[in-house]
Amino acid sequence: MTDDFYRRVNGVREPDPTLGKSRKPAVPEGAAVEPVPGAPSGAKHEQAKPEHHAKPKRQRVILADPRQATSTLRARVELEEQTSWGKLLIKDLVKIQLRTASLLALLVMVTLCSLPVLFYLIPSFGRVVVVGIPLPWLILGVAPFPFLFGIGLWYNRLAERHERDFVDMIEN
Repeated sequence: MTDDFYRRVNGVREPDPTLGKSRKPAVPEGAAVEPVPGAPSGAKHEQAKPEHHAKPKRQRVILADPRQATSTLRARVELEEQTSWGKLLIKDLVKIQLRTASLLALLVMVTLCSLPVLFYLIPSFGRVVVVGIPLPWLILGVAPFPFLFGIGLWYNRLAERHERDFVDMIEN
C-alpha cells in the first residue's frame, strides 16, 4: 500500500493539477484592482457555456512605484534608528526652527521695547489723545495683541514650511 496520491505516467509521478492554484486571485498588499471590460463575444457562445465554466472577468493589478519606496524607506529607517546621519538631519531641522524662533523673538523684543523709548525721546508723541484715550495706552495696551498674534501666525507658517521641506528632502 502506498500513500502516493499523484498520477503516474510512464513511471514518472506528476504533481497535483490543483497545486499553486487558489480560488481567489492573489493581489499584493497595497495594490489597486481595476475591472477591465472583457473581449466582446457572441451571445450564442455565452449561452452555451455552463455558469461554472465561465471565465472570470479580467482585472488589472496596479502596483506602487518600487523606486520611490526604497529611498524613502532607507531615510525613515535612518531617522527611526537615530543613526549619525538621522541625528544630523534632525539636528539641522531643530537648528533651523530655533533660528526662526530666535529671529522672530528678537523682532518682538525690539519692537515692544522701542515703544517706551519712543515715548521718552518724543514727549509730545506721548501726549496725543485718540478718542479720549491717551495714545501710549492704546499702543502699549491694545496694539501688542494683534502684533503678537501676527508674529505667531508668521512663525507657524515658517515652521510648517521648514517641516515640509524636511519631509520632501527625506522622501526624495
